[in-house]
Amino acid sequence: MEVSVETTQGLERMMTITVPAERVEKEVSERLNRLKNTVKLNGFRPGKVPMAVVKKRFAGSVRYEVAESLIQASYGEAINQENLAPAGPPTIDPGDLSVSGDITYKATFEVYPEFEVASFSEIKVEQPAVELGDEDLDKMIENLRGQQQSWEEVEREAADEDQVVIDFVGTIDGEAFDGGTADGVPVTIGSGSMIAGFEEGIVGMKAGEEKSIDVTFPEDYPAEALVGKDAQFAIVLQKVSESVLPEVDEEFIVKYGVSEGGVEAFRQQISENMQRECDQAMDKVRKSQVMDGLYEIHDFDLPSALINDEAARMAENMQQQMQQQGQGQEQQPLSPDIFKGQAERRVKLGLVLAEVVKSHNIQIDPVRVQRHIEGLAASYENPSEVVEWYNQNPEYMEGVQNLAMEEQVVDLIMKEAVVTEESMGFETLMQKANDNRIA
Repeated sequence: MEVSVETTQGLERMMTITVPAERVEKEVSERLNRLKNTVKLNGFRPGKVPMAVVKKRFAGSVRYEVAESLIQASYGEAINQENLAPAGPPTIDPGDLSVSGDITYKATFEVYPEFEVASFSEIKVEQPAVELGDEDLDKMIENLRGQQQSWEEVEREAADEDQVVIDFVGTIDGEAFDGGTADGVPVTIGSGSMIAGFEEGIVGMKAGEEKSIDVTFPEDYPAEALVGKDAQFAIVLQKVSESVLPEVDEEFIVKYGVSEGGVEAFRQQISENMQRECDQAMDKVRKSQVMDGLYEIHDFDLPSALINDEAARMAENMQQQMQQQGQGQEQQPLSPDIFKGQAERRVKLGLVLAEVVKSHNIQIDPVRVQRHIEGLAASYENPSEVVEWYNQNPEYMEGVQNLAMEEQVVDLIMKEAVVTEESMGFETLMQKANDNRIA
């Protein structure tokens, strides 16, 4: 078998493969012999059809089948012979398979890039430094009280953080528009649930009062027909209610699973949960910066096949999420092009991480894997059952193992990276963690 490889552009290779006629004819002959013993033709007993008749009737189709089979087999052999690593399936130009003799075809494909891992000392990381105090704990408990708030109707002007019930009619240039009219709508002033200027316009109104306010639809408004349009809303305020927060007592804390130890035990549980969230957020921020650094210090060509596959996978996953949330059932499938940028980042980081693991011979730490599982299980009522479930489900265990491996890579890089501390509060850390992406 003759093989030649040509670099066409970047990572693309065109491989020309010639399978010798002897191999082709041998395979054709063997298949025709097997066919001779089984074929049924009028005028002949089974197994007694002359070979000349078999060849005349089936030689063309058999040769085509043999050619397809040999192309598939010889492609793999050629890849091994030339020590190539395709990054995706090839595009095959089979040539003319109807003629006898050698089979010569071309296979075009991309290969994985070859690169060296850059020095980790080029990566800069700002390590969050957070100390949880009583003030952070008190704020968290206030947030929990807010989640359990009730509303009590009052006879006064509406103020910030009040909940009002309103009727409204929206018009643009005097004409009503779709979605601009509603009755009995509850609105919490200051929540930002309405477009800019709407909630502010309600402040100072009393029950039974009518008012017209002017607003402008923002550039990112979902309904494209309304983007940037000036609108007027005629509002009738039905009632005003103020928030009533529950006391932090036995009745309140039992809703959060604390049945013994009173308020002190509740505060201790909240403090432990916050510390766990804090540790996880710091890990996420640190990991995000390491991944950003790895992405920036490596520059090499990426196989378009891998990027296209990843973008398609991301589009499919997003479509499924939207459908699960009751969105997008009647929409056209999302275009993978939307995700090309993210897909490129994921592909590059995946290749770099794999090379780091390989070059440093990093092995999965089973202790770290179990620690991850126990951390995931800690928030459940029966953590031991969750741990057992992970240990018995290889698919989900693999996901945890990948997280543990990434964590090991981050720890390795942090030893050489330029690390500085950045002091911040708990809320700032949480926001920073939400804003940072990992892949």
